[in-house]
Amino acid sequence: MNKPSPVAESHRLDLAHRPRRNRKAEWARRLVSEHVLSTNDLIWPLFLVEGEKKRIPVAAMPGVDRLSVDEALRAAEQAAKLDIPAIAFFPYTEPHLKDEQGSEAYNEGNLVCRACRAIKKEFPGLGLVTDVALDPYTSHGHDGLVREEAGDLRILNDETVRALVRQSLVQARAGADVIAPSDMMDGRVGAIREALDAEGFLDVQIMAYSAKYASAFYGPFRDALGSKGALKGDKRTYQMDPANSDEALREVALDLEEGADMVMVKPGMPYLDIVRRVKDEFGAPTFAYQVSGEYSMIMAAANNGWIDGDKAMMESLIAFKRAGADGVLTYFAPRAAEKLRKR
Repeated sequence: MNKPSPVAESHRLDLAHRPRRNRKAEWARRLVSEHVLSTNDLIWPLFLVEGEKKRIPVAAMPGVDRLSVDEALRAAEQAAKLDIPAIAFFPYTEPHLKDEQGSEAYNEGNLVCRACRAIKKEFPGLGLVTDVALDPYTSHGHDGLVREEAGDLRILNDETVRALVRQSLVQARAGADVIAPSDMMDGRVGAIREALDAEGFLDVQIMAYSAKYASAFYGPFRDALGSKGALKGDKRTYQMDPANSDEALREVALDLEEGADMVMVKPGMPYLDIVRRVKDEFGAPTFAYQVSGEYSMIMAAANNGWIDGDKAMMESLIAFKRAGADGVLTYFAPRAAEKLRKR
């Protein structure tokens, strides 16, 4: 009787391990799926604009519009029907309302405050996330107050923190559920937490943009806010260097120590390693922002027929979950929610 050759025996032993068995059918793939994306993971960012019955397309972000408050109400209704837990507001501020101090940020009747009041009245169960930073309101386009020194603009940290506290209180009084400081000033989370608590807003949460990088992926967002042309210089003295990873952990640790309830990494997909490290190190609720540039790249490729847009969208979102994110701010939120509902 012929003995099996060593090659055949080795081949037989290798085939004892067949990972494809768990991928053979849809039901099997569902049973062994390691991560699940649901509408619970989505926060929908909305751009606001003055006026009524306005939906102004953002040219660099196909499918995204600036919305007047009444149209934002319709979007809130859509979010509620799609079971999206929360929406986030970003205002397009008219040029005549901008100044060096960002004074419109403290106006109790500004766009964000009006949207908060209107939506909270109609949809009290929908979470409202408000951005805290001065760049939508400043004539120089920076997130903080500035002073010119030797021909350069210096971003003033402590003076800016006091301004951000004022902005946060205005938003909390208008009904914001989550204050989201995106400015990257030192010490602002602790100052905002102390001020909120002192005014009785003990239950208002803070989602800190803890690891926000000085990224090229923000371009379409700045177009949507009207701040790109106004920006003088760059933001590298307060936003993080894309080369740094350990620094992100130090920033997150400080924000959690100061009272942040949730932390965020921004941008998203180019920084999935940071999301993973933050979640592993702290175990705190960790979010990622799939920023405008990420959205626009997928949409541009899809609109040119180069990729399947829906598949790329869903693949990108599950990547955030796989990296450890508890949720994602994404302009795809309503589209993704529709897909998830059909499943």
